[in-house]
Amino acid sequence: MKRILTVLLLFILFFTLSSHELFVKCDSYFLEPYSQSELYLFNGTFDQSENIITRDRIINPHIIGPDYTFKPISDNFYDKGKSTYLKFKTGNAGTYVAGISTKSRAIELSGEDFMNYLEHEGLTKIISDRKSKGITQTYANEKYSKHVKAILQVDENRTDNFSIELNYPIEFIPLKNPYKLSIGDEMSFKLLYLGEPLGNQIVHISSRLNMDTKDGKETALSTNENGEVSFTISNEGHWYIATIHMLESNEEDFDYESNWATLTFEVK
Repeated sequence: MKRILTVLLLFILFFTLSSHELFVKCDSYFLEPYSQSELYLFNGTFDQSENIITRDRIINPHIIGPDYTFKPISDNFYDKGKSTYLKFKTGNAGTYVAGISTKSRAIELSGEDFMNYLEHEGLTKIISDRKSKGITQTYANEKYSKHVKAILQVDENRTDNFSIELNYPIEFIPLKNPYKLSIGDEMSFKLLYLGEPLGNQIVHISSRLNMDTKDGKETALSTNENGEVSFTISNEGHWYIATIHMLESNEEDFDYESNWATLTFEVK
C-alpha cells in the first residue's frame, strides 16, 4: 500500500508540474479575411487545459497583421469549461502574430518537489547550483509569469508581420514565415530575453498531426550563442516551441524568478 501511495503521489506531482505551461491556440491557424474568429488559452499542457486565465492576470494582449492592430479588452474574452477564449475579427490578408502575457504568480515547493520539477523541465543550471550549495532539500519560493504567442495565416498573402516583437520579457521570434514552409523544410527561431538573444537555453519542440492526437513527443534542443535554434518540419499539423528561463531572484520574498514562453503555428 505504501508503494502504491508513493507512486500515486509521484504521478500527481509529475502531472501538476508538467501542467504548468500556457499556450495560445486555434482550431485552424488558417483564417479568412474580415471574419469572426477565436483563439483560446490552454493553461496546462498543449493537449489539455486545467484552468481558465482570469482577466486580472492578462496583460499586453495583441493581434497584429498588415495594416491591422487589435488590442483586446476584457469584454473580448470569455470562459468555456477550463479554457479562456478570445474573440476577434480578422482584417487584411497576411500573416499575423497574436500574443498574451500574464502577471506573475508565486509558488512554494519543498526541496524534493522543486528538484523533481527542475529535472522534469531540464533546468540543469539551477539543479547544479542547488546541489553545489547543498540546498536540494530546502524549500523554494518561485515567482513565475507566462508569455505566449501564435502565428496565424489569413488568406493567401504571406507577410512579414510574423516577426514583430511584442516586447515580452521572453519571447520567440520566428526567423522564417512558417506559412511559406512545407514538410522537410527547416524552421528557425530566435529567443529573446529582455530584448537580447538568449543563448545556450534549452527549448522543447513538438507537434500534433491533428487536434485529437495526445501522444506527441517533445524534442529538446539548445539555442546557439546568438539565441537561435532550428529544426526540420517533419509532418503537418499543429506545432509548438516552449522554454522556461529561471534565475535567482533579487527580491527578498522569492528565491527564483522564471519566465515561460511558448509559440504555436500550423503546417499544411
